[in-house]
Amino acid sequence: MSWERYLRRPCETDAVAMRRLVDATGVLDVNSTYSYLLMATDFAKSCIVADRDGEMCGLITGYHPPERPEVLFVWQVAVAERARGTGLAATMLDALVNRVRHARHGHPVTVEATVTPDNRPSRALFGGFARRHGVPITERPHFAGELLDPAGGHHDEPILRIGPITAALAD
Repeated sequence: MSWERYLRRPCETDAVAMRRLVDATGVLDVNSTYSYLLMATDFAKSCIVADRDGEMCGLITGYHPPERPEVLFVWQVAVAERARGTGLAATMLDALVNRVRHARHGHPVTVEATVTPDNRPSRALFGGFARRHGVPITERPHFAGELLDPAGGHHDEPILRIGPITAALAD
């Protein structure tokens, strides 16, 4: 299946569906509907959703760190159960990075994300992205688990840095 025609920027009416999709994954941290509303409005240029026939099938939320506008920090990637294994996450990530590069007039973009060591699907997504674009992926310590849960219930979240992406832009 080709997902490109179902991809778009999120809008304010997507916030509830975005939260529901993240919750339905059963593995991502669910944030407030208000945070998804902010992502769908104030950060819409750095986010993407897959909406097929009125059903939210996938999303990527991201933002540009204020001191590093050349970075696209990917915050959450969620794919509905029925769309898993179809290449949707990779298609969304490629499309989002291409859109961000267009907005930056072709200037390079580096993708960053924090990913726990045991999160194989996310590591595969970002590793595949690096291979498709022929760029390096590096990893370094970032957030210690106790910053996210002082009781020790959260893994460390090292940061993956992919890029910079400099290849010719897709139309």
